[in-house]
Amino acid sequence: MNRLILLLTLFLTGHLASASSFDKILAMETAPPGVVIEIVSGDSELLRSLLPQVRVNIEELRVRFPELPVAIVSHGSEQFMMVSKKAEEEQGTHHLVESLVKSDDVEFHVCGTHASWFDVMPEDSPDYVNVTPAGPTQIANYEALDYVLIVLP
Repeated sequence: MNRLILLLTLFLTGHLASASSFDKILAMETAPPGVVIEIVSGDSELLRSLLPQVRVNIEELRVRFPELPVAIVSHGSEQFMMVSKKAEEEQGTHHLVESLVKSDDVEFHVCGTHASWFDVMPEDSPDYVNVTPAGPTQIANYEALDYVLIVLP
C-alpha cells in the first residue's frame, strides 16, 4: 500500500512539475529562443500516455508564442515505441509524432547511442523521427541556443 501511495505521489508530483514548467514559459513577457522537452524513462510505453498532454502543452505555447521553436528528445526505453516495426501496433502514438513533426513543426529526436545498445539502427526509425547520435548532446545543443529545457516525466 505504501508503495502505491509513493508511486501515485511521484506521478502527480511529476505531472505538476511539468505543468508548472510549461506555465512558467507561458508567463514570460517574450518568447524564449525555443523549448526542448526531454523525455527519459525506463517505461517502454510512456510515450503513449505522455505525448497527448505534451501536444496540448505545445498548442498552448504556440497560442501564446506562435513562432516558438519546439523540440522533443526521447532517450530512454520509451524511444523504442517509435521504431518502424511498432508503427502498426502503436498507430496512435506514431500518428501523433508524425503530426507533431509534419504539421506542428516540432523536431522529434531519439538517441542513436541508446538504440545501438539494443541493436536498433537509425534505419529502423520512420522518416519523421530524427535519430541523433546522442540524446544528451542534442539537448545540450538546444540549450546552447538558449532553449528552455523541460524534463518529463
